[in-house]
Amino acid sequence: VQLQASGGGLVQAGGSLRLSCAASGRTFSRLSMGWFRQAPGKEREFVATISWGSDSTYYADSMKGRFTISRDNAKNTVYLQMNSLKPEDTAVYYCAASFDMYYPYEFHYWGQGTQVTVSS
Repeated sequence: VQLQASGGGLVQAGGSLRLSCAASGRTFSRLSMGWFRQAPGKEREFVATISWGSDSTYYADSMKGRFTISRDNAKNTVYLQMNSLKPEDTAVYYCAASFDMYYPYEFHYWGQGTQVTVSS
């Protein structure tokens, strides 16, 4: 499984961005997907996950109500819609994939990351 994240950039506080993660192969519909982020000098942290059938989503508390994870299995793509962005959301965002069917998922496949910078 190869993952390619995109959509990062520079945005002002309060703005929005949508990240995309395209997956290779024909197994995407069987994958549980997740987004993580890592800010400079900090450890990687969980952002959100979505089950293979989109029926289950989980979010970190600080992202609830602002971020939305979704997927399009026909396009082999998972999205992260980020609204009301704050400077503390600045980080490299990574998508990840897991063949686990039940949460919590163990992620074995990672994309290369896309930089999100939120200016104050």
